[in-house]
Amino acid sequence: MRVLGILGSPRKEGNTDILLQELLKGARSKGARTEEIYLPGMNFKGCIECGGCNKTGICILKDDMTPIYAKLRSADIVILASPIFFAGVTAQLKAMIDRCQSEWVAKYVLKKRKTQYAIRNAKGVFICVGGFKKDIFFQSAKKTVEVFFRTLNIDFKDELFFGAVEKAGDIKNVKGALEKAYKLGVKLAGAKR
Repeated sequence: MRVLGILGSPRKEGNTDILLQELLKGARSKGARTEEIYLPGMNFKGCIECGGCNKTGICILKDDMTPIYAKLRSADIVILASPIFFAGVTAQLKAMIDRCQSEWVAKYVLKKRKTQYAIRNAKGVFICVGGFKKDIFFQSAKKTVEVFFRTLNIDFKDELFFGAVEKAGDIKNVKGALEKAYKLGVKLAGAKR
């Protein structure tokens, strides 16, 4: 089983990353192969709406985003991890999502990869932390993630949302947070496909 964790937080080793690492550790405990992509450390930009993918379903921009497409297509479990920024995901994660416009075109317009996506039975998880406790901020960000997962035929399986988490390391003081992340990784990697 291949588990792909995508960290959108600009703060490496921050609260979001700590949760992601626990989830990946849980998945590895069940024998899953895990990989983490740290988006802020990569060199790519968002979709430039050039229409270059309209005939091929392939983005014409060649940068650090290029290998991510194949990883998204081949992963059994995809975890998106982001803190809340202005009631949404971070700019880095949103740029990656927007660059998947070519995947949307390939699937819905050109009907090229519809079968490939349909047969893989992938699962998706959204990990999110925020400074506020209000659920509305998480729900706003979740909508973007839901559409992304639906486009790639990833079944939105679970979410971990933690509010009142702001300073680096605060998540370690949230009772049960790390344990929930670890157990979710175990559950996802241990589930039958």
